[in-house]
Formats: sequence, C-alpha cells, structure tokens
Amino acid sequence: MAHVAQIKIPATYMRGGTSKGVFFSLTDLPESAQVPGAARDALLLRVIGSPDPYDKQIDGMGGATSSTSKTVILAKSNRADHDVDYLFGQVSIDKPFVDWSGNCGNLSAAVGSFAISAGLVDPARVPHNGVAVVRVWQANIGKTIIAHVPITDGAVQETGDFELDGVTFPAAEVQLEFMDPAAEEEGGGGSMFPTGNLVDDLEVPGVGTFKATLINAGIPTIFINAEDLGYTGTELQGAINSDPKALAMFETVRAYGALRMGLIKHLDEAAQRQHTPKVAFVAKPLDYVASSGKAIKAGDVDLLVRALSMGKLHHAMMGTAAVAIGTAAAISGTLVNLAAGGVERNAVRFGHPSGTLRVGAEASQVDGEWVVKKAIMSRSARVLMEGFVRVPGDVF
Repeated sequence: MAHVAQIKIPATYMRGGTSKGVFFSLTDLPESAQVPGAARDALLLRVIGSPDPYDKQIDGMGGATSSTSKTVILAKSNRADHDVDYLFGQVSIDKPFVDWSGNCGNLSAAVGSFAISAGLVDPARVPHNGVAVVRVWQANIGKTIIAHVPITDGAVQETGDFELDGVTFPAAEVQLEFMDPAAEEEGGGGSMFPTGNLVDDLEVPGVGTFKATLINAGIPTIFINAEDLGYTGTELQGAINSDPKALAMFETVRAYGALRMGLIKHLDEAAQRQHTPKVAFVAKPLDYVASSGKAIKAGDVDLLVRALSMGKLHHAMMGTAAVAIGTAAAISGTLVNLAAGGVERNAVRFGHPSGTLRVGAEASQVDGEWVVKKAIMSRSARVLMEGFVRVPGDVF
C-alpha cells in the first residue's frame, strides 16, 4: 500500500519567558516554506498539530494553549546594526491559520540564545565570558529588540538563579530592551494612541460602553477597568476560561476595539486576527493568591492586570502586553496609570495570575505626540529539546 514518507527538519524546542515554541533557522526549512505563503503556514500548522477539533494538539508539538502554540523563524540579518531577523507565528489551535500580525515578547527572550547557538551571530560579537548583546530585528512589526544574553566559557548560559513567576524553575536572566515599541506601522498611522485619546468611550453593541485605553506599544492592547466588567482584577484562569459567556464577551470587546483602533476595516476580520489586539482589564492592588498558591499582597504591586490571548485568559502575562502595561503606566491619565495610583513613574510592578512582574518604560511628549524610547524587562530562556521535527511529506 502506497504511503507518504515523513520528512525531518532541523528544529529546536525552546522556552522563552512564560511561553515555549518551535524554533527554526530559515535556511533549514524546505525551499517552498522559506518564503511567506500557504506552504509555510501548512508546514507550521502540521508541526504544531493544528487545526485540532479536540483542542489538544496531540499530533504535534503544540501544548494546546496560546502560550505553547508558537513558532519562530530566524535568519542572519542583512540590516545594518542588526544580527538576526526574527519572525513569529502564532498558530491557531482549532482553526487552519497562522497569525503573523504581532510579536511574542516572551519568546523574544529565547531569540538571542538560539541565534548565538545556531551561528547566526558573528562570533566576534560573543565574549568568552560576559554578556552578548544581540541586536534583533522583529520582522512582524518592524521593531528592534536588544537581548542581553549571558555567556559562560563561550556558550550561552541557560541555568541560573533568576526566578520568573509563571515558570517553575530558576534560570539565567536575559534582559530585553524593546526599542521604540510604540508607533507601529498599522493602527493610527504610527500613533501610540490611534484614536488620539488617552481614554476613550468604547461602545460595544450588546455588551455596553466602557472607558478604555487603546494603545499601540509592544502590541496593540485594549485596557478596560476590571470593575466595569464585573471583575476585581484578582481572577485566575478558571474564573474566566470556564465561562463561555465571558469569553464571548471579551472577544466582542476585542473585535470592536480592533475596529476602533483601525487594525481592521470590517468587524468580521477580527476572527482571522486572533493574536492582535490583546484585551486586558486593570484594577487597583488587592491581596490575592496566585495560581501557584503564592500569596500576593496589595503592597507588593502597583496594580493588577489580567489579559487574554487567543481567546483565553493568559496564565501569566504576555511579554508584549507587559510592554504595553509599562508604557501606559508611564503616561498620566491612562487607565493603567490611574489604576497604579495616577502618579508619574518610569517602572511598574503589576500582579498577574501567576505572580508579579516588573517592567520599566519612560514616556515623553514630542510635538504633542506621546513617544517611548524603550521598555525594559527581564525574562529567561532555555533549550528544552533539539534535533528534528517530522511531518508527512505531503502537508505543504
């Protein structure tokens, strides 16, 4: 009986921050998948195990959550002052598409490590001991990320004592600088606030009208006050993800927010753009118990934030959304800033379902427009497995 043989493709399975995904060097992909298009998408869908009507991704590398259904393609950069080009694909779990509309801030922490180990960074730029500064071009959104990767005895150091809430074991700290994270090409013609307002009245037919901060920084994000939605900001995943009505409500809010931000032209386009924008709700500090059982005191944080990704409440916080949080917190009058006490600040610590996270950002006004030069946070990364992924030879 005739059958199609599997092919094998060099790949590395990595954790970056509170996410994990399958990493590829561009030149290791089959020729038809080295360029954007249907062949590339079909290959990555099969690698991850999507679309899966069972929502488990059993027949692939995905982990059936937005944090674990991810792919990365890296290549040496031809751009001046950059080492590597980084392309991120968010793979839908139950639908046959890959969303290329945004970055993954968590997996950004693993990009520098992979690039060094894969020989994509000039060896002259990697010290024998110390910190390698890897200049990353984030191709999805056209932005620069600077990764500070620890090096020991000429190799990437992955182990260490840096602890990150949402990650079980400590590892080596990787500091990330997201340069000029606002002013993306889309949504408002490059404006950090695409509507021109720090706070808008967002009308969502069938749901209500809410005060909202709509911001393009790190990733397009819609911030709403938790109390306006009937929440406290202390919710864990189960409180939201087990409630189909709540998930439907958040998706409706996200779709109307995307329309208001200019990210889509028609409401039905939101279904094919699941990765962006994000929707999050904020609240003033309260005591709560994180998903690990760790007690978070109100005095430990400046505010509480819960964010949804790919239709579900995130177990911790997306790295790009953290950039949006840090940026909005630095601008007096945004809902994020007001929840954090309404004071001027250049760093904020917020509580999320898995614990707390600190992110720094400095914002200023130039010719009446808000700008932020960079946002800074620390994550960690580790290789989980390396070798080959296998897929049937006729899938792309």
